Amino acid sequence: QVHLVESGGGLVQTGDSLRLSCAVSGRTFSANSAAWFRQAPGKEREFVAGLSNTGTAIYADSVKARFTITRYRSNTNTTVYLQMNNLPPEDTAVYYCATSQGAGATRYASWYDSWGQGTQVTVSS
Repeated sequence: QVHLVESGGGLVQTGDSLRLSCAVSGRTFSANSAAWFRQAPGKEREFVAGLSNTGTAIYADSVKARFTITRYRSNTNTTVYLQMNNLPPEDTAVYYCATSQGAGATRYASWYDSWGQGTQVTVSS
């Protein structure tokens, strides 16, 4: 079983930056690809960014050029990051980290088999 814990969320102002972290523990060899999703109040969960096992990244059009997904992997721990720059209020949401046993990254939530509890990001105007 893979266990994911997100951190780094908070309250920021328009134009600020934040870096979210997702600590991966447990059967980390089963966490090949990773992604970030988000869910705003009253809206469905949506894809934000994904990273394949080989490091290929994909992004939602709304965040492309502003967000960057990366992963640090060592023998003892794995962390997935989401660097978010130039944040507008529309980026306010709960952000979730997810991983998949599959090697590729996709935009579909059903691809990912492990999920974190989420971290709140609030961008004030």
